[in-house]
Amino acid sequence: MDGPRSGLATPVPVLVLGDILLVTLPGELHDGTAEQLLQDVTRRIAHSATTGVVIDISAVDIVDSFLGRVLAEIASSARLLAAHTVLAGMQPAVAITLVELGLLLPELHTALDVDRARELLMRPAPTGPSVESGP
Repeated sequence: MDGPRSGLATPVPVLVLGDILLVTLPGELHDGTAEQLLQDVTRRIAHSATTGVVIDISAVDIVDSFLGRVLAEIASSARLLAAHTVLAGMQPAVAITLVELGLLLPELHTALDVDRARELLMRPAPTGPSVESGP
């Protein structure tokens, strides 16, 4: 039986928008797919002029410690390769779960949506994690 953790899933597409990578996560992400995404994003950053990564999680309703760890690893890898990562579209329940799991994700910046995430990446480099607020 293929459950959300079986690893037999379609890879997550990584789109290139200028010097920004856009990753849109599906509602459920298999462990194997998440690990492959980490490798794909890291490789794309290392072999291109990427300065930012936007991870759109607006379709994600549930997050666990594994997905939280993968998001943190993507952000840490990106930072080591001189790129910033912004998590876009986080649902309130996901934010609450991340806090309850103790996953602070210090390398990640957040924005309400993809457009605001891209705007955040176009600003001068921030000195620490930030939260993009609405108007």
